Amino acid sequence: MKDQNILTENGVDLERGLNLFGDIETYNESLGDFMAEVHEKLTKIATYKAALDMPNYAILVHSLKSDAQYFGFNELAKQAYNHELEAKSNNVVFVNTNYDDLVNEASRIVNVVTNYLSADEIQGHIPVETNNTVTIKEAILVVDDSDIIQKFVGRIFEENFNVIIANNGAEAINLMENNGTIIAMLLDLNMPEVDGFAVLEHMKEKELFKTIPVSIITGNDAKEIDIQAFKYPIVDILKKPFNESSVKNIVERTIAHKKNL
Repeated sequence: MKDQNILTENGVDLERGLNLFGDIETYNESLGDFMAEVHEKLTKIATYKAALDMPNYAILVHSLKSDAQYFGFNELAKQAYNHELEAKSNNVVFVNTNYDDLVNEASRIVNVVTNYLSADEIQGHIPVETNNTVTIKEAILVVDDSDIIQKFVGRIFEENFNVIIANNGAEAINLMENNGTIIAMLLDLNMPEVDGFAVLEHMKEKELFKTIPVSIITGNDAKEIDIQAFKYPIVDILKKPFNESSVKNIVERTIAHKKNL
């Protein structure tokens, strides 16, 4: 059994992480997903910083922030969020001045997780495959820019459904128009490039709500966001962080709504 003290004694809010992943086994497996991708993500962040490409830098640190929040890496989430805000404002001075602090905290977390997980789990971890092609299975479309959320939902439903992934609204719109097997959509609102509200507006214009029921998954607690989202005929809203039980519940209700369309 793994020593969870390695996490908690190094500032990891494990309780927050378990609120999402439900149990320690799923949390640990998802940590393997994080470790399989974090080095490439940090390399891309460094590349965009060096190129002074603040829009793409903001997109990547937003993704890093989301991952950190899901696992309870609170300090890393806080720093990444500050970088996201300042990069969106094209504040290159802030990014350059505080970049080393961000990288050092990310490196610290990587070291903590490395000490917590076994070498085999890190080096031999195989991310869950998702399939963006039409199969004979009915499909659930998950629209979220977080790799962690994508894989978490994928693990829950992959045995019974074809879990299709879209990283942003533009990909979601394309998939909806080219895949007739989708019976439910989980849609994040805060995404780069084309956000969730743009997807909802597209569905309204194309009358896609008649064929694809939608529920929202969001980390935004603002009531105004809920009010704006419910102006569209969505099924429900699920707030992050969520757990496996709540995800199953909202997907079941969303699929059931399909029968009434």
